[in-house]
Amino acid sequence: MLRLRKILLCDYVYFIVTILVILITIYRLSIPVISNYNESSTTFIGTINKIIVKNDKVTIYVKNKEIIIASYYLNQLDYSNLKLGDKVKIMGIFKLPSSNTTEYLFNYQKYLKRRNIFYLVEVSSIEKIRNNRNIYYFLKQKLINNLSDNPYLYTFVLGDKSYLDSSVKRSYQSNGISHLFCISGMHTALLIMIINRLLKRFKLNEMNLFIITSSILIIYLLLVGLSPSIVRAVLFYIIFSINQIKYFYIKPTNLFLIVFSISLIINPNYVYDIGYLYSYSISFSLIKMSDYLKGNYFKTIFKTSIISLLVSLPITLYNFYEINILSIFYNLIFIPIISIIIFPMSLLVLIIKPLLPIYNYLIIGVERLSLFFSNINFGKLIFKRLPIYIYIIYFLLVFIYLYKPKKIFIYMFFSLLLIHYLIPYCDYSTYMEIIDVGQGDSILIHYRNKAILIDTGGKDNSNGVIFFNTINPALKSLGVQKINYLILSHGDSDHMGESLTLVNNFKVDKVIFNCGSCNYLEKELIEDLDKKKIKYYSCIEKIKIDNNKLYFLQTKLYDNENDNSNVIYTDLNGYKFMLMGDASITTEKEIMNKYNLPDIDVLKVGHHGSKTSSGIEFINEINPKYSIISVGKNNRYGHPNKEVLDNLEDSKIYRTDQNGSIMFKIKNNKLKIETCSP
Repeated sequence: MLRLRKILLCDYVYFIVTILVILITIYRLSIPVISNYNESSTTFIGTINKIIVKNDKVTIYVKNKEIIIASYYLNQLDYSNLKLGDKVKIMGIFKLPSSNTTEYLFNYQKYLKRRNIFYLVEVSSIEKIRNNRNIYYFLKQKLINNLSDNPYLYTFVLGDKSYLDSSVKRSYQSNGISHLFCISGMHTALLIMIINRLLKRFKLNEMNLFIITSSILIIYLLLVGLSPSIVRAVLFYIIFSINQIKYFYIKPTNLFLIVFSISLIINPNYVYDIGYLYSYSISFSLIKMSDYLKGNYFKTIFKTSIISLLVSLPITLYNFYEINILSIFYNLIFIPIISIIIFPMSLLVLIIKPLLPIYNYLIIGVERLSLFFSNINFGKLIFKRLPIYIYIIYFLLVFIYLYKPKKIFIYMFFSLLLIHYLIPYCDYSTYMEIIDVGQGDSILIHYRNKAILIDTGGKDNSNGVIFFNTINPALKSLGVQKINYLILSHGDSDHMGESLTLVNNFKVDKVIFNCGSCNYLEKELIEDLDKKKIKYYSCIEKIKIDNNKLYFLQTKLYDNENDNSNVIYTDLNGYKFMLMGDASITTEKEIMNKYNLPDIDVLKVGHHGSKTSSGIEFINEINPKYSIISVGKNNRYGHPNKEVLDNLEDSKIYRTDQNGSIMFKIKNNKLKIETCSP
């Protein structure tokens, strides 16, 4: 026993074990995992693991040797007889999840693969083979039935944020408080406190109290799923309690290393989970800085927020390209509200249903407050995505400081942060990116530290999805701080549908409209521009960007939006670009008659490759070297048209549906082309 205690008090043991676990984790992650199915599969038999009903769509997670995500619309099939644990036979079309088609954006395919999910299924039929016989699923279904379809009860009781409104979730992330809506150490500590107070009435000894509390926590952990943050919290409670009860005197940092190692043994894919990285890096830093955190409640929260922001900063910058300095103060407001009121009341509402209306009013208050704060742009700083070793250096500086708190490491950290932030202001590179926005157009031109965005993509009732999921992160990852000119080729929704969302969520200096009358989308945007005092112009002939010009070749008035499209010609460092919007053959002929057009290096093909554009005469006149077609995959219009592809056969054709976003970089007078194929 004495030898065991001696070993447990040796710091090197924990360090060596952790390194070994990390090496084993790397090996386990290197082993390829292959699905038992393929895209020709049509049938899957398994157990229902999760059911989500949202926006008229039913999504079912079905588990066998692997998990598939099956989905269908409410008007297609019934789901009311399906429960967790039921064995079902699903028939439908197997599809691979989408991967990112713009560099640095979220890769849904990799995300699911790391959770042992390889295929999505569009359900044609679903047949129940057997009712649930598993006590685990029975208990979980009972718990779900008690949640009253309230998204926040799902969030705080089951750790499932999928029911939260997307705009509200974005506000939590923007304000730096999204961690409060994950079941984590704070929530687990409150739960432990509640359990212990209830059990104290039975006058249990310390060991029995620990066993019962641990058992309840493990059951709860299984019910909510093995999410990294709650795994850490429960494991730390169990190991910390054993250390206290048995008087092992193991240091808190070594207890943390034990928890870290066990979590990686449970699931090596945790290392890819952002929540895991946040949870463990912040927890470790708070343990190391525990003496610094002493003080009254609000002083402790303030110090904790500062440490959490600094330690999590490399993870935030690497994944989201933005930080909100005001999150320190927002946490001072929201931490007490969530920890003292909302989370305890979430548990209470499960027992006392009449409290639900009061609970909902409180939630409305939290949402409105978060949405209000998220509209405050002061304190939001954008950082360009850099090579991964830069973020590793950030981490090293932080953790070296935790072990050796010398000011030099903090100075180095903030110096690196300042340089990182200033890089975009010193970026005089020239590039053009055709951003994959599906069936639509969005083109970014970067020239001498100026950003010009031509069109925003969009579709009817897209509600900002394309902006928030594609355009916004794409701009931020490139370090774009503001749009100097937002140019709208014309008023169709697939070209300007996201413009209103863009001007409300990103800094825009000036807006350029095409010639012709304004439709309802343009009028709606102009109302917002007037409110924000953003200057706008229409039917112009050219704009000057430093020593370069963008020429607008189409200024004649037609009776339709497509022919009135802005057609833009520019010369970037000796390479000639022409962007056709949705201009038709009629406009092409008018431009040929009006201008003596040179050979074009890069042509953005008109109207997504429709047969109404890209006439053979026009193509022969401009003789494009590269032709870009911005088009949605399997679109209902049949774009691009075969005749157009034939007309462009002498040029190298790139398509966003096949090649993803297409980047043209000009460096040292050489043109380099990069794609992000799906």
